[in-house]
Amino acid sequence: MTSLISQNALPKRRLEKDDSSSSDEETMGSPVASDAEAGKKPRPEDRRKERRRKKKALQARQGQEADEMRRLESSLFGNIYTPLEFGTEAGAAVPARGQGDAPLFFVDRSAGDDLPVYEEDLGSEDEVVDKGRKPAWVDEEEDSTEVDILKVARLRKLRKEADERVISGKEYEARLRGHHAKLNPFTGWADMDRKAPLRDGDSDEEEGGVDNMLRNNDELVVKGTAKLLPGMLDYSRLVDANAQDPSSGPINSVQFHRNGQLMLVAGLDKHLRFFQIDGKRNPKIQSIFVEDCPIQKAAFLPDGSEVILSGRRKFFYSFDLVKAAVSKIGPLTGREEKSLESFEISPDSRTIAFIGNEGYILLISSKTKQLIGTLKMNGNVRSLAFADGGNQLLSSGGDGHVYHWDLRTRKCMHKAVDEGSLSGLSLCTSQDSSYFATGSSSGIVNVYKRDEFLGGKRKPLKTIENLTTEMGQMKFNHDAQILAISSRKDRNGMRLVHVPSFTVYQNWPGPRFSLQYPRCLDFSPGSGFLSVGHAGGKVLLYKLHHYQNA
Repeated sequence: MTSLISQNALPKRRLEKDDSSSSDEETMGSPVASDAEAGKKPRPEDRRKERRRKKKALQARQGQEADEMRRLESSLFGNIYTPLEFGTEAGAAVPARGQGDAPLFFVDRSAGDDLPVYEEDLGSEDEVVDKGRKPAWVDEEEDSTEVDILKVARLRKLRKEADERVISGKEYEARLRGHHAKLNPFTGWADMDRKAPLRDGDSDEEEGGVDNMLRNNDELVVKGTAKLLPGMLDYSRLVDANAQDPSSGPINSVQFHRNGQLMLVAGLDKHLRFFQIDGKRNPKIQSIFVEDCPIQKAAFLPDGSEVILSGRRKFFYSFDLVKAAVSKIGPLTGREEKSLESFEISPDSRTIAFIGNEGYILLISSKTKQLIGTLKMNGNVRSLAFADGGNQLLSSGGDGHVYHWDLRTRKCMHKAVDEGSLSGLSLCTSQDSSYFATGSSSGIVNVYKRDEFLGGKRKPLKTIENLTTEMGQMKFNHDAQILAISSRKDRNGMRLVHVPSFTVYQNWPGPRFSLQYPRCLDFSPGSGFLSVGHAGGKVLLYKLHHYQNA
């Protein structure tokens, strides 16, 4: 036992000795101790005092710099480092550093201390509603600045009247904002004052938000009521309507469905195609092959239930959109026509008028598809157009006259010469039947006021002579502000006429776009889209920016 204790005692004493020797070595080897013994530097406590003094001086300089920065920021941006206190002015001095505890939060007053209040939002003198927001920056020269919107071509679309020229800077800004909102209508989510969508349990009296929008099938964009200006037309080219399935032959018919999203395309390749028009992809919905009939014309019934298609045959076809069934109709009883390629459908979807032989017009019931009557004019019939909601029919042909027929009595109610026309090839009426236009074999288009024409006035409102070859299809848009005229025998033979001023748009079709040889055209129900089918088998699609609805 004694030997074990003595053996353990020796290492302990050695450990204490080693610790003491190492501490002596550290003390002897320290530069501070050696320098102090040598008398080269002051004592350690003096050095600590010197360091504390320098540290305090550095902190004082940093504090002064920070206070100076705070003062400058406060003068430029307001008091952003101190919480808002009642009775404190915006220009009040910032409390010195260290006089109080630092705030845990602050109120951002960088936009200024005065919140604008609109007069219409004031309920009473005691109640103030701060709905408005003050602009971050206001140009003081806006009121004195004047902008000439007629001189610069790209600013002419901002005019409200044709002869408007100079506007103020503030009005110029407002019109630019309005034009941007028209081109980008789906930005309501950024409106800070819009109503939030209803949640479960909310009052049904306050409707709004996304939920209400999805509860109904109303149109999302309200039609604009602004007048279309002449001169330059604001439009853009979109993806071809039939880009997913182009035709292998000339296009003879294009037409929009009444919903503005479905389009039919038909031509000499014997195919009837349907596309969903969105302006981006335009996907194909269906294609129907008619084996024994190269299609010369196809059209929707105005009620949107059927498609009538015909060619140079004794018969025609009906395609039921609901049942997806094709029916062959004809030959017509008691008639010897070898071709029923041209027809028009009444706006009330009750009557289909076919062009027959030797000046006959064949009236077919759209319900029974049976012949219900005929009309006879002098000379050959070349074109037809309905008016007055389907109660009247206009016709023209080889004798150069325009006939008005009353379909209720099946009698001619008016007949007059189309000025300057030797042979009428094309007719069209506006949607409200106030205007009608005639096209001749020489390319001349006459535009008439229908009431004045029936009253005995033979002089047209305007004679348009921009095309020199025989007229093809013509059509008014839905509000009769644009008249589209075309000729199949002229490359790029299509013009858009501004009806109120009877002037042709200068930038249509433009140098960058080729219409080739246009054969058919159509406006969408809201005139937001314009489609043009040409002999190359494509259907060109354009967006008219003045109209917000398809």
